[in-house]
Amino acid sequence: MHLTELASVGPFFALRTDDDELGGPGPGGYLPLGEEAVRLRVETVGRRLGTGEGRVAASVAFQGIAGRLLSVALGAAVLLGRVPDLGGDGLRWHPLLTAPDDLWLPDVPFLPSGTDPVAGIVATVVEGRLAPLHDLFRDVVPVSSRVLRGNVASALGGALRVLHAWCVERGRDEEAARAVGYAEALLEHPLPAGTGRLTATAAGPEFVRSTCCLYYRVPSGGMCGDCVLRHPPRAAAGPALS
Repeated sequence: MHLTELASVGPFFALRTDDDELGGPGPGGYLPLGEEAVRLRVETVGRRLGTGEGRVAASVAFQGIAGRLLSVALGAAVLLGRVPDLGGDGLRWHPLLTAPDDLWLPDVPFLPSGTDPVAGIVATVVEGRLAPLHDLFRDVVPVSSRVLRGNVASALGGALRVLHAWCVERGRDEEAARAVGYAEALLEHPLPAGTGRLTATAAGPEFVRSTCCLYYRVPSGGMCGDCVLRHPPRAAAGPALS
């Protein structure tokens, strides 16, 4: 499997790798993952959700980019055995687009062979991208740090659920177990640590967060599947994985 084939797992696992920006969607709209991109993305998400609450838009936007980065990194680590360097200067984000077209990294560099997958994801994504983005989002819109930290954990739980199901459906049980092990280790990092619980269920790994992403405040938004508001402590079933 090649990196471009990760899109078969789901749109969040996709990464544009061609070298022609004008040949892709949204010509001229790809930006470094900095303040300008964050502001545009928060504005875009708020408009699409129909919410005037900046912190809600910021939370949802942050969870989206966290999910994109973690899905690509986890999927590559599990299925390719290599970690793409998503922390370098070449990665671009189109804040007006959504998966699978929003992330673009021509000529994808990989971390050296033999790099520990979890350490590689921590270095390039968790600390290299999500920690700085956590601060940038809070600079753009006042939003709780704990909400954003919980969004990292939730994004990882969502990526794991999709990847695990994809592996199991294809009889790739060893890779499914590897995905769980990597996710469990990543959830121990201080950024997402303590913001949820990963458990084993008959249907596969299930993550329930101990924070809220604020999506319930979106008009007609409802609650997310892993929301703490839907899962009182006594409802958590199965042995803890994290």
